[in-house]
Amino acid sequence: MKRIIFVLATIIASYVLNAQVKTPQASPHATLTQVVGLTDVTLDYSRPSTKGRAIFGDLVPFGKLWRTGANLNTTVSFSEDVVIKGTTLKKGKYALFTTPKADMWEVVFYTDTDNWGTPDNWDANKVAILVTVDPIALNNTVESLTVSIGNITIDSATLDIAWEKTMVSVKFDVPTQKAALANIEKVLAGPSAGDYFSSAQYLFQSNGDLNKALEYVNKATSMTKAGADTPFWYLRQKSLIQAKLDDKVGAIATAKLSLAAAEKAKNNDYVKMNNDSIKEWSKK
Repeated sequence: MKRIIFVLATIIASYVLNAQVKTPQASPHATLTQVVGLTDVTLDYSRPSTKGRAIFGDLVPFGKLWRTGANLNTTVSFSEDVVIKGTTLKKGKYALFTTPKADMWEVVFYTDTDNWGTPDNWDANKVAILVTVDPIALNNTVESLTVSIGNITIDSATLDIAWEKTMVSVKFDVPTQKAALANIEKVLAGPSAGDYFSSAQYLFQSNGDLNKALEYVNKATSMTKAGADTPFWYLRQKSLIQAKLDDKVGAIATAKLSLAAAEKAKNNDYVKMNNDSIKEWSKK
């Protein structure tokens, strides 16, 4: 009986230790991903509420750097370079800080995103871009801080920050035409050497059409730029396909080319694999 009571007490104690009380957050976490043209824009922030308080010029003082949210940094990420007021902002993730004023706001994209609130030591070298924008008075009250992407077109959008009766918008341009043309040129130019190699590798590994695999790997090796060495892993794959097609002579010859290229690149793994295969195929 004592043993049963002890086991039950242990189970209950373990449950109590592992249980976590869940309550609503005062500033709920939010994430948003929006595609603008061909650029992914992701927002990550916490949303404080007004709760009947005066916000700008009071809870958030004018002329003082503001975290633009609550808890961890509010961040914005761009999958491609964007342009803000004529200045290029490199693709990546940035903390969003602002300095609200009655007639003008400063909006800062900061490269250090790991702060709780504003940085203890502000580093001007980490300011990727600082822009000034005019605040917009709203007719309706925005209860919870809202950071969003608006005014979306193929080539641009706005990063909007709204709370209480104020909103500011930062327009950014995205390189849609450049990205689209690059993609068009790539597709119309046909498969790359890597595409052919991956296709050959798949057919080999999946016991598919080995003759087609050999055709693909030959196309991959033939696309090596003039003056450059054929990648030793391409040659290695070709030798394996040849061996599986029972062309041991051809497989050995190709493996020797892969071996020489691997030795030049000082890749000991491929050196060993090629030496082992040459010995194995030479016995048959």
